[in-house]
Amino acid sequence: MLVTGSNLINTPVLSVQTGNPVGFVSAPIIDPDSLKIIAFQLSGPLVTSDASILDAKSVREYSSMGMVIDGVDDLVGPEDIVKISKILALNFNLIGLKVETKKGSKLGKVLDYTFTDNDFVVQQIIVKRPAIKAFIDPELTISRKEIVEITDYKIIVKDEEKVLKARAEKEDFIPNFVNPFREKQPGFAPTDYKESEE
Repeated sequence: MLVTGSNLINTPVLSVQTGNPVGFVSAPIIDPDSLKIIAFQLSGPLVTSDASILDAKSVREYSSMGMVIDGVDDLVGPEDIVKISKILALNFNLIGLKVETKKGSKLGKVLDYTFTDNDFVVQQIIVKRPAIKAFIDPELTISRKEIVEITDYKIIVKDEEKVLKARAEKEDFIPNFVNPFREKQPGFAPTDYKESEE
């Protein structure tokens, strides 16, 4: 299931051992190379500065109730896992990054994103359009497949025409199927069909 990144903030992290919240998500830690959430910064009564990071691998389940982990022992310090500490040192934040095409056309800034709840991989970025283009289309949803490069300051995607075309094709899709539970299916008879004459 796809979840928006903004819904992560203040998500409760529940312990299986106690059945109570360990803390709440204050920020995701996203790896810019893989565009995947690898950990979460937590805050709350049981969270200390020495153990304030939750590795995404420790999440047993993610649902509307929150994240489920074994217990407070799953929390680590910012320096305990090398990969996480390196990402933290980059101070990378997906929200607010400029989005441009390979040709340099400015598409806007990242307003939000979506990720899959089973592996925390970012699937789409939601771009707030510049004032001039916002009249026609205030927001633009771009698939991760359209992303060419990510730097400290911007995300580079394929040409704007290709991005808009990919979205238009998705929106114009009309399912072509027959509902087998309907008694009559007008308009679905074969062209060579003729009623038998009695």
